[in-house]
Amino acid sequence: MNANLQDYQHELGGVVIGTRTPVPIAAIEGLGRAEVRTADVEPPASDGIWLGADYYSGRTVRIDAAIRTPGEPGRALDILADLQRIHDDTKLRLTGGATTELRVKFPGRDVRVLLGRLRKCEPDLASLVHGWIPLDLEFVAADHLYYGEDLQRTTIPLGVISDGGFTAPVVAPIIVNPAPGQPMRPGIIDVAGKAPTWPVLRITGPCAHPVITHVETGRRLETTATIPAGDWVEIDTRPTWRSVLRRNGGNVPLTGTSRLDTFSLPPGRSELRWTATDPTNTARLAVSWRPAWPTL
Repeated sequence: MNANLQDYQHELGGVVIGTRTPVPIAAIEGLGRAEVRTADVEPPASDGIWLGADYYSGRTVRIDAAIRTPGEPGRALDILADLQRIHDDTKLRLTGGATTELRVKFPGRDVRVLLGRLRKCEPDLASLVHGWIPLDLEFVAADHLYYGEDLQRTTIPLGVISDGGFTAPVVAPIIVNPAPGQPMRPGIIDVAGKAPTWPVLRITGPCAHPVITHVETGRRLETTATIPAGDWVEIDTRPTWRSVLRRNGGNVPLTGTSRLDTFSLPPGRSELRWTATDPTNTARLAVSWRPAWPTL
């Protein structure tokens, strides 16, 4: 369970550090604009430079801190062990794409979350006898974004044709109202934050040949797979994963026009639609995402 952080407190691997904790922070770097990989080219026979595409690298956060437990060197070592323990877990270390969280809290902001791994935890034990361990910490996030704590979810059924219909003559404009008690279509989603975010989409069968479309951008994810009842296919667009897997872990191919690296959800209101062959009309699409911000 995540700790309730106060301003200038952060949580790394379950250990709260910062203000009013046994691990005060002297400096923290890497929370500004993330590094970019550029494609700039210097023209061979001309002044200036041709500015190419810029791609964000992972965000590296460096923390200059210390464990301070006066007169309790054993307690200081326990805190150091707690910092290392989660990040040395084999399920994290040996699983490609797996991440843990660095949670940060600053005034005027909710808790923001960086997803990555602790790459450096270097203690100086020279003053351990006094319960003082300077620490050099380095956390590498998988992308440049800050995420919200709470996972947002919605479930979208296949399109349902209601009873009734149009009565001739039909005169434009045609306005179709939602059914009673339904203020909007089920595929309408509201994404908080200030940056596009990456959804996880799980299609639960029975259905065949599902196609998911983001209406505003026209981007599509499509597979010709058949998903039996009780089975599901999960499409993960997150930069750390980017996979399409069945419940049993088997891969599912997408069509050549499907792009996981572009299927993001923009902030604000937009619509997802999906189609599939399902004679039972019981198949469902579950969508989950975290709000994202490019800055604190």
